[in-house]
Amino acid sequence: MKRTLLCGLLAAALLSMPARAARAVPVQVDGTLLEKRGTLSDGVTYVPLRTLLDTLGGWELSWDAQTKEAVALSSSARLTASPEKGAVTFNGAEYPATVYVEGGRTYVPLRLVCNILGGSAVWDPWLGGAAVTSAEAEHDAVELYWLSRIISAESQGEPLTGQVAVGSVVQNRVASREFPDTIPAVIFDKADGVQFEPVSNGTVYAVPTAQSVEAARRALSGENPVGAALYFYAPALSQGLWINANRTYLTTIGCHRFYL
Repeated sequence: MKRTLLCGLLAAALLSMPARAARAVPVQVDGTLLEKRGTLSDGVTYVPLRTLLDTLGGWELSWDAQTKEAVALSSSARLTASPEKGAVTFNGAEYPATVYVEGGRTYVPLRLVCNILGGSAVWDPWLGGAAVTSAEAEHDAVELYWLSRIISAESQGEPLTGQVAVGSVVQNRVASREFPDTIPAVIFDKADGVQFEPVSNGTVYAVPTAQSVEAARRALSGENPVGAALYFYAPALSQGLWINANRTYLTTIGCHRFYL
């Protein structure tokens, strides 16, 4: 009797879990890390459905004990995730998918659900995890995530205009042929040595302040108080010898001097 019960439990576990052991990975939505980490298995990122939908907002989630599936309702949509059927259903349309329950949480394929809801999910190698841009987002999640963090690490405590200026320098570099062509690639650029001190000391990974997030949003929306500036430094922290000798001074905002 005990052996029969154990075999049944093992079979159920095998049906509800991905084929290979998963490893934990961070997942961020519109620049904000999910409270619960996702899991990566066979190249697919899975997330707890409730954590994802709570972050997106506007959904109510419950477990239907009769149909044995998670049911999520919004004002205009119905989404279900069924481990037994191996499917995610959205407004009547069924999508084959690995769905599993672990620790009382229903895990779903991140990219599939994001696409169904009109958003997108990409792998961010600098995060070592997935980045979700929701359907309602004004800015790309990867760009907002890293720009807000470098602004916060470089200029926390500076006036808002000064923080927007730091973000503008990063964006100016993206547009320049002298530098890489994405925001995270510019931030982590080491072609001529580490470009930003927070990359060396690790503060670029810290949670940004609310003002820094606002500064990043403004910079991404086109606000730019420093024109074509490509460099800046804080005289209180650095002599800026190379910049002073090789670049043209533009302006000073707060504690930073900006150069073309």
